[in-house]
Amino acid sequence: MLLDGAIKFANQARAGIEENNPEMMYLGFTQCRDIVLELLNTIKTQPAPEIAKSVRELYTFLYAELVKASTYKDLNMLGEVIGLLEYERETWVLTMEQVAKEREEGFVSPHSAQAPTHQPISFQA
Repeated sequence: MLLDGAIKFANQARAGIEENNPEMMYLGFTQCRDIVLELLNTIKTQPAPEIAKSVRELYTFLYAELVKASTYKDLNMLGEVIGLLEYERETWVLTMEQVAKEREEGFVSPHSAQAPTHQPISFQA
């Protein structure tokens, strides 16, 4: 959902540039940068430090490009950021589909000590 928001606000920034609407542009860039920064700050290094490093580098790059695009009002640079955000979103969708499929098939991750158990949850007051 955060990636959807980042894409939405990046498109708002693009519309602000195209329509010469500084407020729309500012709000779009600001919200998009805030989301990318939130994504960057919530990356966990375990259980896959190599993947975490790559994702951290991607989000750092996206943030820097957003700063440059907003400074220069560069539609081409912003378009590249939007393309990367859309690609990242699609990657996450495919990853979540794969995880769901593996769970259905009873796949046990090598990082887990045991297979997950499906027991009913009970709440007591």
